[in-house]
Amino acid sequence: MNSNIREGVVFRTPRSDDERFHVAGSCVRNLGIRYPALIDGIDNAVEQAYTGWPDRLYLIDRGGRIVYKSEPGPFGFEPAQLEAALQQIVN
Repeated sequence: MNSNIREGVVFRTPRSDDERFHVAGSCVRNLGIRYPALIDGIDNAVEQAYTGWPDRLYLIDRGGRIVYKSEPGPFGFEPAQLEAALQQIVN
């Protein structure tokens, strides 16, 4: 947390969609994220639907289908499996 304070990346919990979009936009810019970032609504409907706790990685194709769902992380993350799933949808 101290490093977040030094880096100026501490935000209060968003209370509206607009605040959530602002925080996410700041993170995307500051972290140099170069792929599309999707933002859940303030009601957390996507989080509840996908039950991403404790941590999970999802890969969703252009048609909206889940093509990869990791085991709970961080120990269930298998980068090679995610890479293989990415290769299948790209090729």
